[in-house]
Amino acid sequence: MKNMNVTGDRLWDSLMEMAKIGGTEKGGCCRLALTDLDREGRDLFSRWCEEAGCTIKVDKMGNVFARRAGANDDLPPVMMGSHLDTQPTGGKYDGVYGVLAGLEVLRTLNDYDVQTVHPVEVAVWTNEEGSRFAPAMVSSGVFAGVFDLEYGLSRADLDGKTMGEELKRIGYAGTEEVGGREIKAFFEAHIEQGPILEHEEKTIGVVQGAQGQRWYEITITGQEAHAGPTPMARRKDALVAASKIVGEVNRIGLDNQPYACATVGLIQSSPNSRNTIPGEVFFTVDFRHPKDEILSKMNAELRSFSEKTASEGGYELKFEQIWYSPPVEFDSDCVNAVRSGAEIAGYSHMDIISGAGHDACYINRVAPTGMIFVPCENGISHNEAEEATPEDLAAGCNVLLHAVVERANVA
Repeated sequence: MKNMNVTGDRLWDSLMEMAKIGGTEKGGCCRLALTDLDREGRDLFSRWCEEAGCTIKVDKMGNVFARRAGANDDLPPVMMGSHLDTQPTGGKYDGVYGVLAGLEVLRTLNDYDVQTVHPVEVAVWTNEEGSRFAPAMVSSGVFAGVFDLEYGLSRADLDGKTMGEELKRIGYAGTEEVGGREIKAFFEAHIEQGPILEHEEKTIGVVQGAQGQRWYEITITGQEAHAGPTPMARRKDALVAASKIVGEVNRIGLDNQPYACATVGLIQSSPNSRNTIPGEVFFTVDFRHPKDEILSKMNAELRSFSEKTASEGGYELKFEQIWYSPPVEFDSDCVNAVRSGAEIAGYSHMDIISGAGHDACYINRVAPTGMIFVPCENGISHNEAEEATPEDLAAGCNVLLHAVVERANVA
């Protein structure tokens, strides 16, 4: 089985055909979850899978599962997959690559007349992006037991339309129960969405896990005053205090390399007048790291510095952690299967950590999971300029093929 190779041109053609559904003038895709365009993409995927001899099932969250029978079809499946929905100004590869790479693996097994002991499935997870219905990854989250079914179906868009209503409207309100079944292994192939592989000139990222995240909302309250008559020494400038904390956020990120990310992405200054000393500043902080002990240390340092800054300057401080997502560590056997697949195929590779969330992060809670990254140009994603080469996409698919065959066993 080591001599098997996917058909890269066929994979590329499938990606380009899917990209026509919701294609934008700038070369990207707008295929929002549970729109008519999403339905068209799902229909096309399902037709391709049926032509490849698969059976299709859809669960109550609209997750689609295409199954290629195994020699012992009662065994738990080896599953691949990702999502077909995009950002409003998304690219042609984010998510859809993982779905169509899975399809190409099934087609390749057919080409070589390979029968696996375990069945092999490709999953399409509903609403991974979260751009129409928040939160992101909600349907894989329901599958993994993170959210209950009622919560998932009740998620509403800005017009008040719920996921449950829109699933019925587009014909993808399935009857299968969500989750609660055994999976032998799950693999997700994805563009990196960052610049590391390209910079290191590596073809394959062997994903070890995903960063943990802590999100904060911080409010510093000082005293508004006239910008002219108020002496510098007597001011309680909330923006000055906030700027010190912003600098500390950056320092914490730099001091916990190579993996730490620390970002202040939103700042609101009040009253936001050019000749008034700011009396209150609200801002957000996003901390990420793959090791929970480091993330906890970053948390402690930020809290301590913020409290010290407020106390020494006579400010009021409201410091709230609004979200915590623990780091994800993928299954060692699945990670080794990805590494082995890269070595069998002869591709340069490196260990890497995902800085973004993926459906695989939730599926990891209920099944052994691994991910495969391939480079994307300049690390750009969630953008119509998102680009990847046919050669790199085929390489990632070959690694996926070898990993799946290893875990599914050949009859």
